[in-house]
Amino acid sequence: MPPDWNDETRLIRAGTASKPLVRTVGPPIQKGSTVLLPDAASLYDDENHLTYGRQGLAAQFALQAALAELEHARGVTLYPSGLAALSGAVLAVLQAGDEVLVTDAVYKPSRRFCDHMLKRFGVAVRYFDPRQSPQDLIASASAATRLIVMESPGSLSFEMQDMARVAQLARARQILTLADNTWGAGYLYRPLDHGIDLSIQALTKYVGGHSDVFMGSAAANDPKLVRALEDGVTHLGWAVTGEDAYQVLRGLRTLPTRLTRQGESGLAVAAWLREQPGVGQVLHPALPGCPDHDLWARDYSGACGLFSFTLTPGPQRAVNAFLDALKLFGLGFSWGGFESLAIACDPQFATRKFKRDYGGPMIRLHIGLETPADLIADLRQALGVYAARCGGAGA
Repeated sequence: MPPDWNDETRLIRAGTASKPLVRTVGPPIQKGSTVLLPDAASLYDDENHLTYGRQGLAAQFALQAALAELEHARGVTLYPSGLAALSGAVLAVLQAGDEVLVTDAVYKPSRRFCDHMLKRFGVAVRYFDPRQSPQDLIASASAATRLIVMESPGSLSFEMQDMARVAQLARARQILTLADNTWGAGYLYRPLDHGIDLSIQALTKYVGGHSDVFMGSAAANDPKLVRALEDGVTHLGWAVTGEDAYQVLRGLRTLPTRLTRQGESGLAVAAWLREQPGVGQVLHPALPGCPDHDLWARDYSGACGLFSFTLTPGPQRAVNAFLDALKLFGLGFSWGGFESLAIACDPQFATRKFKRDYGGPMIRLHIGLETPADLIADLRQALGVYAARCGGAGA
């Protein structure tokens, strides 16, 4: 450092990285909005140089590369939440005058985005019955239909769709397909391998795995779609921090181990519930005998720990008593972390277009990493409370 520099100047220049970083098992977490370019000619050379930190730095690039491996994707873009990933991907491929077909079983925040944002910008939204056949679904598409949004299994009620067949038929009509694949986590099911154009995940859930970080991703193989996603991130200003990217990448390392354990535990709890007198039906596509099991077995390599079941008919006060009696299951939204959770589903069914009678109040469970026997014991005593509040019915 030149000796004639003033102290203020010396302090500004001191402590900058002057040699390559040592190698660690994880990427460095870089903090920086400004990216210093090597020369003047590089300042506006966006094609060959990273020019601003919002585009991502070491940890973000490492996570994108790892997710591309997971999803078998040519390109992956990152967003600050799962909902932002879905909304960002949809906005990247739609324009005013387009129509989008959306499964009626879609995640509630995704429905809010469709109803309150897309319609404001001249995009028509039409919901379809998740039980509709692929042939009937494509036949219902109009000349303006540009995109089909699927979620399989569907939120809360866990209907499976033949997404591969939908994608095949949609492609013949030049209609894009998108799958919210958070349940499959990019590991149990890979939408791009089945011909689906866009694979969306809430990385907040299973990939992050610890209920302490928000993030989402969109993956694609078509170079034009990859570029559209990247342009959408740039134009709309999406960004994730290096710290969050590092945490999600750390969660990704243990994803197979956690998913295997939680999937096995979930099936054990689901099988037990199916035999209980206070339970109407179990909605878990990986459980033999449940709806859509054959379709799940054809396409999925395993199950996660999320499923629903119905109680025998009873009043809302009994449902609340059941939930309040649980000691190991937290009462909270989201899922995919290490902990077990429970919610009542029925309040969310009010916005659905295709109403169904499930035979009783529906409860969604997320099975965490606790011992299944302890979770079963907790559910057993809560079912006893429910039966007592129902006046003994189902006991």
